[in-house]
Amino acid sequence: MSKSIQILNGPNLNMLGTREPEIYGSQTLADIEALCRQHAAPLGLEIDFRQSNSEGELVDWIQAAHQQFAAIILNAGAYTHTSIAILDALKACGVPVIEVHLSNIFQREGYRHQSYVSEAAKGVICGFGAQGYLLALDAAAEL
Repeated sequence: MSKSIQILNGPNLNMLGTREPEIYGSQTLADIEALCRQHAAPLGLEIDFRQSNSEGELVDWIQAAHQQFAAIILNAGAYTHTSIAILDALKACGVPVIEVHLSNIFQREGYRHQSYVSEAAKGVICGFGAQGYLLALDAAAEL
């Protein structure tokens, strides 16, 4: 029996590949999704991979997660540092959360050092580029 994992991506991650490649790399979000699908199959994981620039849509997806997913892998983008609404949804959903960031947020601007998502996350992976998503899938398989 496979476990279903929800992978959620926040604002501006749809611009990967062209947005500040010196920070975020040259892979697109579609490239990362393909890597995740390839990595998940041998782990016995099915994934639901989504992206939204809308905070409300992310909250809706998180709230519905308890009905279908064993874990959430979340790269909330800039909402990581600003969204108490996403934090509240994560706390209420009852699903383990793994926080992922392509860059090392602690080597960046000071305002990026604060993560509201971390308060609800089982663990945080940052600074490893797209590999961070694969590490998160490995962790989700063990949950």
